[in-house]
Amino acid sequence: MPQTQLPLRDIQIPEAIGLWPPAIGWWALSVLIPLCLYLSYKLYKRMTRKTALKSVKKQIKALKINQQLNDKKKLIELSSLMRRTAVSIFPQEEVASLTGSEWLDFLDRNLPNTLFNTALGQLLIDAAYRKSPKLSELSALFELCEKWLNQQKEPKL
Repeated sequence: MPQTQLPLRDIQIPEAIGLWPPAIGWWALSVLIPLCLYLSYKLYKRMTRKTALKSVKKQIKALKINQQLNDKKKLIELSSLMRRTAVSIFPQEEVASLTGSEWLDFLDRNLPNTLFNTALGQLLIDAAYRKSPKLSELSALFELCEKWLNQQKEPKL
């Protein structure tokens, strides 16, 4: 049979690819991108919380041995440091407005015993208005604050 008489058809062009359903890669991306964003946000929160706790522990140790500050100034600095720490590791709207006994109740929520609601914890509230505290009271308050910080080990995700 001669070539001109062969029953050949013209080139067949396939149909255009539709937009739906998307390929499996697009499904995977639609799940992985939000998941990665969520996990990176949680990791960021966890890392900043751990960093804040590490930094505060170092600052408390430095404050405890600082010979240039008198006991009253140490007490004022400790009170300020505890408040800044709580605001940085807990939701700001939960902690920032607390004063007086509410503040001490908040600190006690994270300890097994209610130690901040004693006379020792009152030092944190009245720090700026008191005479110099006794050395034993100040060292006990430093220990209590360190105990509170150690209870804050595990970040709340």
